[in-house]
Amino acid sequence: MNTRPPRSGGPKGRKPQAGKVQSNGRARTGPRTSARDAAERAARNRGDDAGARDPWGGAAPAAPARAPKPRAAADGALARHTAPAGRGAPGAKPGPRPAPKRHEGPAPAPGPTRREQRAAASATLASGVQTLMVEPDEAGMRIDRFLTARFPLLPFTRVQSIVRKGELRVDGKRAKPNDRLEPGMSVRVPPLRLDQPSERPRNAAREQDDAEFIRSLILYEDADMMILNKPFGLAVQGGSGTVRHVDGLLAALTGPDGQKPRLVHRLDKDTAGCLIIAKTRLAAATLAKSFRSRAARKIYWALTAGVPRVRQGRVSTYLAKEEPTDADARMRVAKHGDEGASHALTYYAMVDQAAQKLSWLSFKPVTGRTHQLRAHAAHIGHPIVGDPKYFSVENWELPGGIQNRLHLLARRIVIPHPRTGKPVDVSAPLPPHMAQSWNLLGFDATRYDPIVEAPEA
Repeated sequence: MNTRPPRSGGPKGRKPQAGKVQSNGRARTGPRTSARDAAERAARNRGDDAGARDPWGGAAPAAPARAPKPRAAADGALARHTAPAGRGAPGAKPGPRPAPKRHEGPAPAPGPTRREQRAAASATLASGVQTLMVEPDEAGMRIDRFLTARFPLLPFTRVQSIVRKGELRVDGKRAKPNDRLEPGMSVRVPPLRLDQPSERPRNAAREQDDAEFIRSLILYEDADMMILNKPFGLAVQGGSGTVRHVDGLLAALTGPDGQKPRLVHRLDKDTAGCLIIAKTRLAAATLAKSFRSRAARKIYWALTAGVPRVRQGRVSTYLAKEEPTDADARMRVAKHGDEGASHALTYYAMVDQAAQKLSWLSFKPVTGRTHQLRAHAAHIGHPIVGDPKYFSVENWELPGGIQNRLHLLARRIVIPHPRTGKPVDVSAPLPPHMAQSWNLLGFDATRYDPIVEAPEA
């Protein structure tokens, strides 16, 4: 005896056969019903006119509404076959839902601008713990840069402190400042109190001056990026006691949609030369990946004490901060495995020298560690002239006419364009104090640079 329950989809569990004629005169072509059949059947169950609901606009054949047959409440199949409330009469067999009516309402209001979103995020930061989701155009961003972009009112030093103390969680795990984010990750931000900015009217004249100053530094610009000639003494980001910096000046170039140009990498305050700025978040993420994958090529010029015996060489060390809690601490040469130690690799070449006392060195860094070139120059016994942190040559006097300023220039950078992938090659001129030294020592800035032939990795 067959005890299997009858199948739904036809009388007595049998599927409709092809070629048989329905009650409305339409011949079935297979076991599946058409969308029109489903709409007509649902209309009949509701007692409506199927033609009024025809999604194709045609006239459907009229069909009398069939009253549902009463069924006993004790029937165990009632719960499985009864349609939900509002969709049909009790006991009716379920069918596909009719096509929904198109809602002809007012257009949705435009969403908040990026500036309003950042302001709202900064405001909620002080209220308590919150969880942020990483967007696709934030892929590859460092966790500290991610927080700085999301909360512009939060000082960068405070961001580093939050991460260092383990107060930040990414997918439930502790994060390091240089950890990279991927789309869909959740970032848990602890409750913080921000220093409320003083309520003062926006100074249009000052913003115009800042915008003009930034534009005067542009060496290259297109719709996606620009490369600035950062002057000596101008910080890239704010910090303790630093009010005027590149990141703050870029706010004057904020577009109507609230998008502010973004930093892609950093230079020391006293290092002049090429600094890349992204105009969009997508360009910033793409350019950051180029730096991380070492697709970007950088050349630095420096004036150093003494003349190296090896005119071209390679410096490979591990570097670590002397004070791990200080963002601008002096770097020391460390051993592999030391806490906080990172590998640093630099190629150098001597371009020219003066009286066996000063050298014009050209550097090509492979890695990008803090103070890498300054620490490596000191490590090989030829520190950079004017370096207050690493210059420690005994009985050495600064030649007359040379200013006691850091003689380090980010001379040239070659990087794939974030959209086209074609190389963008830009060179920066010597800053005034280095140009003065070059003229005094008889160095020719147009001379061939042998570092170009140095290995790439």
